[in-house]
Amino acid sequence: MLQLNDYSVAYGQSTIIDGMNLTLKENEIIAILGRNGMGKTTLMKSLIGMIPSQGGTVTLADKELTPLKSHERVSSGLGFVPQGRMIFSTMTVEENIETGLTSTGEKTIPSDLYSIFPVLDEMKHRRGGNLSGGQQQQLAIARALASNPSVLILDEPTEGIQPSIIKDMAKTLKQIRTQRGLSILVSEQVLSFALDVADRILVIEKGKIVLDVPVEEADHETISKYLSV
Repeated sequence: MLQLNDYSVAYGQSTIIDGMNLTLKENEIIAILGRNGMGKTTLMKSLIGMIPSQGGTVTLADKELTPLKSHERVSSGLGFVPQGRMIFSTMTVEENIETGLTSTGEKTIPSDLYSIFPVLDEMKHRRGGNLSGGQQQQLAIARALASNPSVLILDEPTEGIQPSIIKDMAKTLKQIRTQRGLSILVSEQVLSFALDVADRILVIEKGKIVLDVPVEEADHETISKYLSV
């Protein structure tokens, strides 16, 4: 579904992602783990086109995304939930979700979004800035889903979220995968969440994949060593 071949991203003279090869299959959820500064957010921002790549290719369902701008990547089927959520705080919940419709040409919010996130239905006329952190994260995911993506990318979705909500978020993402029939790539630092949500676990260090295992074969102790400072 999403394929990276010899993919590299650099800031100036510093290579952050170095010749990465990665395949995200149809209906698969991959969690990318790594310490701060190892390249997770750089990778996610480059995939959506916010940061230019230096080399290699990204293809989505056989369409090369590398030359495309961010809005063109969204139109091609890539949904993005940024780190820190980045919702529009002065706009209502409904207005926030409607911004995700611009790439589809639809005028109405898909009804299944409110069935996935019933709290957003209850609060659709409330301003985004008045929602809790967990509710804002649901709103950011709903906004991305409004563009009807085939691949959903989430950058550290558990950041600033209460532990009790994190478990629910893993269940919700699996529900979205089943209900929407999409693939999910999520960058994360919380190992328990990654183990709950993912089919495969990848660990990156200094821009390279150093571990790639199915979740049922993931050794918690080994992964924890990579994540410890």
